[in-house]
Amino acid sequence: QVQLVESGGGLVQPGGSLRLSCAASGIIFSRYNMGWYRQAPGKQRELVATVTSGGNTVYADSVKGRFIISRDNAKNTVYLQMNSLKPEDTAVYYCRAQRPISTTVYWGQGTQVTVSS
Repeated sequence: QVQLVESGGGLVQPGGSLRLSCAASGIIFSRYNMGWYRQAPGKQRELVATVTSGGNTVYADSVKGRFIISRDNAKNTVYLQMNSLKPEDTAVYYCRAQRPISTTVYWGQGTQVTVSS
């Protein structure tokens, strides 16, 4: 059974930082492309950042220079370091796993990030 469990969300003031973690089980983690997505109230889910099985990264323009995605294959975990947070970063953040050339996608349950003073 595949499980993706996010943690690290919470309430933070504008300009602050948070680090999200997503622990995976039930998959050969090193073979999967991993990503972080987010969904704000009333909006569609959007890509935040991805890291391929080979370590290549992609970021949404809105988070470039502020967020860093990384993975630790030994711990089956992907991270999202979020710096200089803005109120518009407020959303539920979801972890996603997909094998290259596969249509099967796995999602975590999400973790709430709220940026507010």
